[in-house]
Formats: sequence, C-alpha cells, structure tokens
Amino acid sequence: MSVNGRGAAPAFVGAGRDAASSPVPGAAPTDLDDLRAALGDRLLTDPASLAAYAVDSSRAQPEGLPIAVLRAASTDDVSTALAWAHARGIRVSVRGAGTGLSGGAVAYAGGLVISLEAMNRILDIDVDNRLADVEAGVITADLDAAALAHGLFFPPDPASAQWSTIGGNIATNAGGLRCVAHGVTTDVVAALEVVLADGRVMRTGARTRKNTTGYDLTSLFTGSEGTLGVITAATVRLKPVPPGQPRTFRASFDDIEDAGRAVTAIVSGPAAPEVLELIDARSVEIIEAFHPSGLPSPGAAMLVGQTVGLAAHETAEAITDICRAHGAAETEISDSDSLLEARRLANPALTAQGLRVSCDVGVPVAALATVFRGIGEIAARHGRRIAVVAHAGDGNLHPTVEAGDTPDEYAAAELVIDDITRLALSLGGTISGEHGIGSVKRHELPWQQDATALDVQRAIKAALDPRGILTPGRAI
Repeated sequence: MSVNGRGAAPAFVGAGRDAASSPVPGAAPTDLDDLRAALGDRLLTDPASLAAYAVDSSRAQPEGLPIAVLRAASTDDVSTALAWAHARGIRVSVRGAGTGLSGGAVAYAGGLVISLEAMNRILDIDVDNRLADVEAGVITADLDAAALAHGLFFPPDPASAQWSTIGGNIATNAGGLRCVAHGVTTDVVAALEVVLADGRVMRTGARTRKNTTGYDLTSLFTGSEGTLGVITAATVRLKPVPPGQPRTFRASFDDIEDAGRAVTAIVSGPAAPEVLELIDARSVEIIEAFHPSGLPSPGAAMLVGQTVGLAAHETAEAITDICRAHGAAETEISDSDSLLEARRLANPALTAQGLRVSCDVGVPVAALATVFRGIGEIAARHGRRIAVVAHAGDGNLHPTVEAGDTPDEYAAAELVIDDITRLALSLGGTISGEHGIGSVKRHELPWQQDATALDVQRAIKAALDPRGILTPGRAI
C-alpha cells in the first residue's frame, strides 16, 4: 500500500490524461477487461448486485444501473479502480453501508460503484493515546463496543450507529445523539488515508494532539462527501467512559414551543446533558406503533436525554426542574436506555408510516421555539402532516413530511421541505446539520452560500479531481 502520496497510481493502457477532460456518460462492457483482470471476483457485474448497490437510504433515485461494483478489500483495490476510472473519465460513486439520507451514494448510469463495506477491520486500539486505527467500512457501533472493552468510547453517535460506517460518518461529517456534549465527527478525526481521483494514495493529519503542519487536509476531506477522494482508513480519537451510572430523563410538554424554550434554558445553563433529544407527539405515536415499548404519549412533544458522570442523577434532576419551570406536564428520571432506543427508531418508523420526505436543518438553539412555531404554520398552509424529531441540544432538526408514494406527492412534499429550509435560514440556520448535501439538497446550496464560496469549493474540487469523476453533480 502506498502512503503519503509517494506511490504511483496504477497505469492502464489505452487512455490517459490527454483524454477528454470531462466524464463520459458511462463505460462499455469491454472497458472492464483490465479492471476484472486486476480485481477478480471483487468486481461485481451481475444484475442483482448492480441494482442493490445503485441506491442508498435516501429518496434519490439512480438514473440507471452502474456498469460494475467494486467490493474493495484494500486501499490498493480502491487505488486500482480509481486509476482505471480516471483514465477513462468514468463517474464513480462511493458507499459504505448505504445508510446515507442525502443521495450522495446513488450510482451513476454506466459508472462505477466503490463499496468499502468489506474493509471492516479495527486495526488497533491505542489505549495510551486514546486513538483507534480503523478501515473505512467498520460499523460505528462495532468500534464503540471495541473501545468499551478498554474503558473508552467513540463519541459520534448517529441514530444509524448499528449500521452506518466510520468512513461514511467521516465523508458526511455525521452528527448524532451525543453531539451536544462531544461535537460532530470532524472533532474526533486525527488522520486519514485517502485515495485521490487518479489513484494516488495520501495520508493526512497526525497521531498527536496538536498539529499545525501545512493545510488542514484532514478537515478538508471530512465532510467532502466523496467529491475529493475516497477515505479508506482513519485514525480517530476516543474518550474515557465517564464514571458512575448514567441517567435518562423524560419531560412531556403540551406545547412544543415550551419544549423549545426549555432546551434553550438547559443548554445555556450549567447542567450539561450528554444527550438532549426532542420527539413530537406524532413521532411518538408512530414509533410506538412501529415498535411498542410503553413510550408514553405527550400532549405536544417530549424531551428525552441522558446525563453521565458521578453527578448524573443530580444533573438530571436539575434538567427536569428546568423543564417543569418551562411548562413540562410530566417528568421522569430512570437508569434505563429504552427512551434513547426509541429515539433511534424514529427514521425507520416514520418511513414505514408513509412520512418519507425528511429534512435536515439546523438553527441556533435559541431559535428552537420560533422554528417549531413556523413548522406548524407551514404544515397548516400546505395541509400536510409534519412529524419532528430533533437533536434539540444542538439545534439540529429532522422534520418529516407525509407523502403518498407517487411522483406528485413527493413533489408536493419537497415544496414543504423547501419552506422549512428557508425558515431555518431566516433564523440564522443551515440547510444541513449532519446528513450532508448529496443530490437531494444541492439545489438549496445557493440559498446559504454566496457565489464566491461556491466558486472556491469548485476550484478545490477541480484541483483534486480535474476530470470530475468523483461523485460529480453532488455536494457542491
């Protein structure tokens, strides 16, 4: 395996840098001969595999089937495949577990899919330095479990942790339930191994706590959604498990705006939760129908969260006191994780119920009450039910709009999502808090970023991927 950019990319006869500078629509079957010879049975071309790897968990649909899928077993496999695609100008989509919700991993017609799911080794847990070396296909929860055996944990905690991969988390700069206390994925990435568009391999970052050497390439690739290179391995930071017994808490509200004001008071005060989530009454009803667990139904919304450390119970009491002061009708503290597990079921439960068009926006925490009121007004104006779950502690909301399974229904629901996004922006928010842009939200980019910012990002893209083969037409 070549590292630090010193290894030359594999060469393929018959095409090169003097070929057309833009991607061709797709590859011909004969173009696969060299790649098949190099990769063997790791290159999949049967119709069932092509169909299975053409989609992700978003509502985006592929324009057609790819010509092949690479189930990469090593960085060398990825390097070989990208050198081949670069030489021919063939579009490439990259996927881990396919759990993305923004359409970033959907295949290109006649293109190549690079799947990293088989690169799933935890290479090392460095206890002394609180670091883990992992391949990109490692499941998030598996790394967390491996770290736990050493009294450590992996802070990022997306709701899809049981299925999502570390590489996917890094590519989208994923968030999750513990973000309010520990930040997002970029805050724990120390170093990366990345394959560039032409097949060259490089390392970014360092194992040290401080590093001011050159540009911060690690942060550049984190959140780049596969547009600048393919992340094949990473060194990530771990944290020690807090001592004591964690406590979960619940507060039910008859007014969702009161819940928003309670969150603002909690986050601005000294009682710091590790998790602080909101589930509205409609979402609670749907989750309970999907997986009955005795989750009580609130009048309008429920705050659920967790506190940790030796003062976990006292902190939970302080938080529930704040909730009651802001209108909570009922509160509860327990040592069970069932409330958080119910929160993790929100996305599959809502999808199963027909609320298929979801949104990922962020607002300043102090604007939560206002955004909840605005979402209610948007629902009334469009005559559509909107269910809301949120990583309330950091202002990241996931409203989901009810839509029938027809193109017209989806189009109508997308208009609702656009209105919610504009509302978030009007409050100083963002069009994406953690899912990324992909293809689903790309039309919204000019709403948040000015033309100069977009030009700068596209210049970076052109420098690293001059033929535009890596996830073109997405993210930026």
